[in-house]
Amino acid sequence: MEEDEQLRPVMFLLTYLLLKRRRDLNDANAQRRSEAQRRVRLRQHFIQRQRRILMMMLAGSMRSNVRIRTRPWTTTRSTDWWERVVMTEFQPSDWLDKFRMSRETFFYLCEKLRPRLTRQDTSFRLALPLEKRVAVALWRLASNIEYRTISNLFGVGKSTVCRCVRDMCHAIVALLSSVYLRPPSDQELVDSAELFSSDWGFPHCVAAIGTLHIAILTPSNNASDYANPAGWLSVMSQVVVSGRGLFWDVCASFPGGTDPAEILQNSSLWATAAEGGLTPTLTPAFMGKPLRYVLVGEPCYPLQSWLMKAYPEGKGRSHLKRTEAEQLFNARLNGALRLTQEVLLRLRARWQCLSKRNDCGLDVVPTMILACCILHNMCESHGDTFKAEWQEEGTEAESPQPVYKQPHTPSVDQSNAEAVRRLYCDFYLQQQDYERLN
Repeated sequence: MEEDEQLRPVMFLLTYLLLKRRRDLNDANAQRRSEAQRRVRLRQHFIQRQRRILMMMLAGSMRSNVRIRTRPWTTTRSTDWWERVVMTEFQPSDWLDKFRMSRETFFYLCEKLRPRLTRQDTSFRLALPLEKRVAVALWRLASNIEYRTISNLFGVGKSTVCRCVRDMCHAIVALLSSVYLRPPSDQELVDSAELFSSDWGFPHCVAAIGTLHIAILTPSNNASDYANPAGWLSVMSQVVVSGRGLFWDVCASFPGGTDPAEILQNSSLWATAAEGGLTPTLTPAFMGKPLRYVLVGEPCYPLQSWLMKAYPEGKGRSHLKRTEAEQLFNARLNGALRLTQEVLLRLRARWQCLSKRNDCGLDVVPTMILACCILHNMCESHGDTFKAEWQEEGTEAESPQPVYKQPHTPSVDQSNAEAVRRLYCDFYLQQQDYERLN
């Protein structure tokens, strides 16, 4: 009996070890069976996927063999169109027509946007190449055609087209604003003043300020706020254009019915200009007096010592009361304001999404406007060709921009601003007398 009692713990231990060994063997066998089944399913899925791809390739080949070809890049399948035609066969004129920029500028843009737009492959699908994502978005900005058409053209889904446009616009604003949409340096101020004087006959001026209206779909809320003076719904932007025809400052996202003077007074430009931020460190002289550089603007803006606008034109015969010097000033200032009109026309002509009615959401339109202004500066800085036919297409498609004659609210004119305007009148009067004598 004593021996049995001594052997009982040993027997219990041996029994436990045997049971544990059997359980471990069963778990290992179950794991091996599960892994084998998973591999079988993956192999079946891979075979089925390869079979579908092969059938699609065969169907595409059969359709392409019976298709009558006119131009190569209008009749090929979408995947082949991008990978072979665009990337290898597009001529310089094709890049300009379809992407509104040269091939060199296109790949420069792709490199700059790579940190924000690069995507990784997943277990379910391959990521869209960066260059193709940029091309899809540029095609939309340049043509404003429907997502469905671009989807069929590039062989991607409509949601992918929408996502490409949104992602690229945000990436451009985030990565390129500091390069192409920034405050001017002292030398750029001097160069711009020289261009305004030589090209537009308005000296001591560095920029022109204006408004841009983009037609939109009817918003779900507060639609009446978006009705502009021309009678159509729009999103309004304030732009500042340099003598080179580049944008220095853009304030977007305002309803079309907003007073331009209100936008200006609440923008960073107002504080910057009032503090002398648009004048070099060494204040230049005008008519023998130190004077900060000025901007020119439409009659809807308040007169400031740094912002010149034309003298009000009366109705009937009251305009005859304007002196000769004041008439000269108005003529030269209105001539300088044509720069803003021409630059905005080039902007809308190059990027048709700003010329035709934009069907994107109100959360996307302001970013799209900023992105297009940055792309305009980039293309102009790189010397990309601007085709005259783009301007004709844009003019035919767009709604006429509203014209602001008088401010919506009483102007907050600066007390010493009139003295600066009189200084310009004296300058033009002296210039005219000199021309008469010579």
